Amino acid sequence: MASLSQTKNGFGSSRSILGVMDQFTKKPMKKIPENYIRPEQEPSTLSHGTHPLPTIPIIDMNYLSLQGDAADNFELEKMHSKCKEWGFFQLVNHGVSFQLLENLKQEIENFFKLSSEEKLKYKIRPGDVEGYGTVIRCEDQKLDWGDRFYMILNPVHRRKPYLFPELPSSFRSTLDSYYKELQKLAMKLLGLLGKAINMEMREVEDLFEDGMQSMRMTYYPPCPQPELVMGLTPHSDATGITILHQINGVEGLEIKKDGIWIPVNFLQDAFVVNVGDIMEILSNGVYSSIEHRATVNKVKERISIAMFFNPKFEAEIGPARSLISQQNPPLFRRVLMEEYFREFFSRNLNGKAHLEKMRITSGEGNTIQ
Repeated sequence: MASLSQTKNGFGSSRSILGVMDQFTKKPMKKIPENYIRPEQEPSTLSHGTHPLPTIPIIDMNYLSLQGDAADNFELEKMHSKCKEWGFFQLVNHGVSFQLLENLKQEIENFFKLSSEEKLKYKIRPGDVEGYGTVIRCEDQKLDWGDRFYMILNPVHRRKPYLFPELPSSFRSTLDSYYKELQKLAMKLLGLLGKAINMEMREVEDLFEDGMQSMRMTYYPPCPQPELVMGLTPHSDATGITILHQINGVEGLEIKKDGIWIPVNFLQDAFVVNVGDIMEILSNGVYSSIEHRATVNKVKERISIAMFFNPKFEAEIGPARSLISQQNPPLFRRVLMEEYFREFFSRNLNGKAHLEKMRITSGEGNTIQ
């Protein structure tokens, strides 16, 4: 196991280790280590005969892009309705080229094949959350069965000099192209979601244009007893929206709807888009972020990349002022994005607990600001 170091800063007391592969591939595993076993996890829901599981909605970007057409209004209303009901949808015809997605797949697979020694230079540094590995905040913390690399991509001046600039040049170039394509796509989607809830476009642009954007790529190694572990702890995203790309076609994402865990069956080349906590706050509860998790496979590895789109660090997060009235008072407090980000990353994932800290309680009142 990699050496551990400890410090304390704005993210709280933390240390980090490298991934599952780096710890267990050099010697045979006789049993799952205790700190990966998750006895409390709820079971996945399976379809039974004539009662198939519901599937997450599909939204077609081609129809969303038909400005002023009746089809545009229909697809926008469909997206609006499904974001209220599900908080998740699969986006088809998103416009990102097949060749770019293939190049990205190759580069990410190559990255996770690097030796432990090579990946060490990207290791999460003491007291930070960016880089390769897993942050550990307490001795009895349960760990996810996954190898992660997380970093901020925008604003550019917030990029860590030992992360993005140090990636292999071909990976850097491909990731930069992918990020720019998704940046444009995300702004279109955020604008449409804002339009659907009658939020002023100026508010959307002031918050999200050149906002805080980050990415997490994850490799979930095969596990001999996948029912005992969790690839990614159940949580809702502390984002405006998240765009997930399933790199190698192996499924494992599950969402919690109506109290049960439903596996997501990915459409080839589609993105999965989900509403985050910040969008729930901005919409004053019209949209709802949804808990999700990742399970692992006994024989196949799973690889994914998630891109997170958030307001500017200096922006104030709260219900959109254009939506608030005496009839629709604010349900959430206001806080700076920088503070919100730091608070989220100072704690371990725990369902929607972070969002609930933002909710105005009856004792606080709900004064219109």
